[in-house]
Amino acid sequence: MNRNSKEVSAISLYGTRALLLASGLIAAGIATTILIAPDAFYQGYGIDISTNVSLANELKAPAGALLLAGFLMMAGVFKVGLTIPSLGIAAAVYLSYGLSRILSMAIDGAPHSGLVSAAAIEVVVGAVCLVVLMRQKRTNISRRIVAEDSWHAGTEEGAA
Repeated sequence: MNRNSKEVSAISLYGTRALLLASGLIAAGIATTILIAPDAFYQGYGIDISTNVSLANELKAPAGALLLAGFLMMAGVFKVGLTIPSLGIAAAVYLSYGLSRILSMAIDGAPHSGLVSAAAIEVVVGAVCLVVLMRQKRTNISRRIVAEDSWHAGTEEGAA
């Protein structure tokens, strides 16, 4: 491995960690706000839930799952072995939210502009996570192939 590939690898590692940290912080931040102050959060989108306890309860339930997902995304920042699963979770969460919003817009019409912006951001973040995930998996496969080739080459030489 030459110096340039080590530099690219380090930049890629830090870029991936930054992506996971940002993705996790956004998800955990939104989830925490929904769990603690749902009225304020949803009023920003023109949605009044203050008079409907059942709706507040229904909106808080997925916020718990989103909070957990955010923590799992951030786990990939600190433990390299969790990078690929964390990227998979980030891609799945953000793309599912964004694409579900787009489907809702197609069926129900355009919501508050803030929700349209949220959909765009979710699709972009999810797509970036998916691309990085695919790149990480391809890199891991390439490293395994090189390691296997090196191991076989070494054993053949030792046997001769």
